[in-house]
Amino acid sequence: MKLVIIDYGAGNIKSIQFAFKRLGVEAILSNDPEEIKSADKVVFPGVGEASSAMDKLKESGLIELITELKQPVLGICLGMQLLCNHTEEGNTKGLGVFNVDIKRFSNQVKVPQMGWNTIQGLKSELFAGIGNDDYMYSVHSYYAENCKEAIATTHYDVDYASALQKDNFYGVQFHPEKSSVAGERILKNFLTL
Repeated sequence: MKLVIIDYGAGNIKSIQFAFKRLGVEAILSNDPEEIKSADKVVFPGVGEASSAMDKLKESGLIELITELKQPVLGICLGMQLLCNHTEEGNTKGLGVFNVDIKRFSNQVKVPQMGWNTIQGLKSELFAGIGNDDYMYSVHSYYAENCKEAIATTHYDVDYASALQKDNFYGVQFHPEKSSVAGERILKNFLTL
């Protein structure tokens, strides 16, 4: 299996690469369009601030390529948020794969949400073997509003979409690579989609 992690300078890619290595898959880090197009599976990571990550993505020339991918694509954390329509972080336009906007948590809760929280309402083969109320590790100040593309929700300040799916695109707000056995199972499930 050829697994490519998109390397556009805004990713938490080493920990993701190690997580797949533990599952017996050597992930290729690449920003080469041909390499990405020829992959069986693609991971779109992201950490940091949305507008600067989007600037790096524009510089890479990969925006159109990403939205046209036909194989399973997994956006993680900021990667998932950039696949949405718009984020309040830096008033940034996203790629529009998921028809949902990204909002900032209110000042009623500690921001960022950092640590373990549960996922509920699981609706995808991505969560095979995962139970409602399993814990995932999150670090984020912004969230996807609950929407029809939500395949998992989490409560923190509000009920929000902690995972999304549309066609071959999947997104998770949490970090499966840092979420112990349950997170590893999600990555394994992604490999078998």
